[in-house]
Amino acid sequence: MPRQPTVLISGASIAGPALAYWLGRYGWSCTVVERAPELRRGGQNIDVRGAAREVLRRAGLEETVRAANTGEVGTRFLGAGGAIVAEFPVRAGQTGGATAELEILRGDLAEILVEASGEQTEFVYGDQITAIDEHEDHVEVSFEHGDRREFDLVIAADGMRSSTRDLVFGDDASIRPLGMEMTYLTVTRTESDTPWWNWYNEPGGRAVTLRPDRHGTTRAVLSSVVYGPRRADARGDRRSAAEQKALLRRQFANVGWQAPRILDALDDASDIYFETIGQVKAQTWSRGRVVLAGDAAWCASPVSGMGTSLSLVGAYVLAGELAAHVHHRDAFAGYERIMRPYVEQAQQLPPGVPQIANPRTRAGLAALHVALRAASTPLVGRLGAKFFTPPADKIDLPDYSHLG
Repeated sequence: MPRQPTVLISGASIAGPALAYWLGRYGWSCTVVERAPELRRGGQNIDVRGAAREVLRRAGLEETVRAANTGEVGTRFLGAGGAIVAEFPVRAGQTGGATAELEILRGDLAEILVEASGEQTEFVYGDQITAIDEHEDHVEVSFEHGDRREFDLVIAADGMRSSTRDLVFGDDASIRPLGMEMTYLTVTRTESDTPWWNWYNEPGGRAVTLRPDRHGTTRAVLSSVVYGPRRADARGDRRSAAEQKALLRRQFANVGWQAPRILDALDDASDIYFETIGQVKAQTWSRGRVVLAGDAAWCASPVSGMGTSLSLVGAYVLAGELAAHVHHRDAFAGYERIMRPYVEQAQQLPPGVPQIANPRTRAGLAALHVALRAASTPLVGRLGAKFFTPPADKIDLPDYSHLG
């Protein structure tokens, strides 16, 4: 009987557990290492679109994900005093729109994928990779806390600022900032909250959004566009939590609608998370026996509407190519050939994004509201749908059903 191939996957968010599921289905022995002390069940709304829905169908998980839907019914843009400027209800079966048919919390999807990967997958929490030494037929991996171990392959799926990627690829992979910082947190649900994604802008590139979840709370985001010379080097992740909270209180001190409520909740939020959004650019996604996946390979940013879909499709393709080829080099080449055009389309954001949706001036905000009102009408909405629809279906998804 041939030896069972082994793989170490760094990261237990979306791409990592998805890879463990598919590779386990094809007979691989998977170990997933995650630096968080336990599975991170928090996180904001994410959506599953296009080819990613087909991947869930092939995994037998589409209905499980649907049952964990957030209940979001669409997106509303708000003006002064919370008045509705325009609304875009979700429409069944459509790939486009700010709200997809399958909306789920990041933590809920991660939990579904972890459970689906089964007992054959080993999850190691509270640890991370510190060194990777490659040999002709295996890699030796050192950990911050655990013992040194050997694997056939290593997959870095630990996010946009992947520490595993940095160990192997160094500066050959870079992050291109998009000029926006976002802070996420969960707040107590109130009677004023609705099942809509409510989006409120004020001049200065500031936005406040509230979204429903299925756990009796509300997910909040404070976002701000970074202008001028700070745009290129702004890095919210370099600040401490206290520094970020102080900055938000200054930035949003005179912002209306629900901003005061969210600022008041900052100190009590147990899941506050902030980042400078960007895109990962890498000339190659593999080096020797190490390969990149998910945001570590190609982060398209939250404003692309494609992050989760790319992670699910990429995991399916990488696992399928590894199962279909004898040598990992051929599998990695097939993975890049199939996925890179899909990723490049996802990274081509509409002109002016994200600044166009977060105007700096009152005149710009007024123009945005005019455009949104027009886009919410049936005629103009149909004309503009192609322009603002993420390319979630723009891939010829391989069929690996014969492999396992």
